[in-house]
Amino acid sequence: MSRHTAVLGSVAAVLLAAGQVRAAGKPNVIVLFTDDQGYADISAHGCKDYQTPHLDSLAKNGVRCSAGYVSQCQCSPSRAGMLTGRHQSRFGHEENPPAEAVPKYGLPDDQKTIADHLKAAGYATGHVGKWHLGTHSSKDPTARGFAESVSVEATFDTEEKHQAFNAARKSEFGTRGVPVKYNAFTRNGKHEKVSKYIADALADEVVSYIDRHKAEPFFLYWAHVFPHVPQVADEKYLKRVEHIKDDARRTYAAMMLAVDDGVGRMLAELRKHGLEENTLIFYMSDNGGPSDGRLPCFNTPFRGNKGGLLEGGIRVPYFVQWKGTLPAGKEYDRPVSTLDILPTALAAAGAKPPADRALDGVNLLPFLKGEATGDPHAQLFWRYLRRDMFAVRDGDWKLVKLKGKNEKPELYDLKADPGEATDLAAKHPDKVKALQAAYDAWAKDLPKPLWNNTRDE
Repeated sequence: MSRHTAVLGSVAAVLLAAGQVRAAGKPNVIVLFTDDQGYADISAHGCKDYQTPHLDSLAKNGVRCSAGYVSQCQCSPSRAGMLTGRHQSRFGHEENPPAEAVPKYGLPDDQKTIADHLKAAGYATGHVGKWHLGTHSSKDPTARGFAESVSVEATFDTEEKHQAFNAARKSEFGTRGVPVKYNAFTRNGKHEKVSKYIADALADEVVSYIDRHKAEPFFLYWAHVFPHVPQVADEKYLKRVEHIKDDARRTYAAMMLAVDDGVGRMLAELRKHGLEENTLIFYMSDNGGPSDGRLPCFNTPFRGNKGGLLEGGIRVPYFVQWKGTLPAGKEYDRPVSTLDILPTALAAAGAKPPADRALDGVNLLPFLKGEATGDPHAQLFWRYLRRDMFAVRDGDWKLVKLKGKNEKPELYDLKADPGEATDLAAKHPDKVKALQAAYDAWAKDLPKPLWNNTRDE
């Protein structure tokens, strides 16, 4: 070996070591959001008619947050809160945006996403799947901090193009404009056809992203489109649940198997490159399962569904895995929120929280490790003004006002009554008064919602 070769080898070794130190100091971050999944529709939460071993493994090898919440009971605002670390009611993104007008509706331009923050901290940033935060090109993921995006939604530069697209969808698929199956991606702003089953195509993109960015710290937001309608199941998954007699439930189960298999592929790719212990993974649903009959899902043991502020609408599967850093197989039962993902990820990455705006989430790492005691949040709040609903959780107490102006707030002790079966408002009027006052103080300075969407989705 020549001296020159030896020197080059030494330099390479030093650079490799430096890269390993850098990588060790900046873990990869993956956020997996399923869509409209019922709380009980994974085997880790008691599902019996099919099994989800790969999703379950995230709890087995990490922390299962059994009181994990989303910040809203509906798809788009839930995502807006999670991606910004700020309660979406603070910036008017309180419900799903109307689909009609292109530039006007979507995540406000002055809100920074987790991708913005991690990109500034030296991360590669990628998005795969659903977006639902605006269809104009100015609100596309690639305009909101994501260097790469493969989306199931189309983006448009003009309102005219969007209106023409909506008209075509309604003509082909009916008044709701819901496609029979997904058959297109928007890759970094350009439309392309998808020839394979959408769940498999999304998993392909996730595996490819990990492989392409394995040598650098990366953030990946995998926003799965399943098990949200339309119900679309590939035959290979249906065959694995032939024992389920109800057609709709069998299709739902097949879709969940497709999600689970994709997660298995993601984890295998991380292991292949020796990245699993250097990757912080969050998994949850964007809200509870719906109750309108479109999906045969279950939010057991909770009462309520998507679109409402009872536990079934806002308490979701919530697993956090970071092998070697977080304990394995731990249940954490204190209330946490998807608002916590951004500050937790920034803390893991060694990045400072933004100085120009307050975050509503907190860094969960000390709590999940057992280093911090008490609740991460003194209180958690929800507001859905158009439906005249609100909720506040304080410790194990929850005050919730259901839909309708004539409804009186109900009070529940969630430790004793997680299914919210017994209203204790009459028995504890002082607690009702205190929680109402806390909510009123929180909501006092909130802006009005930026839009009203009377077509519930």
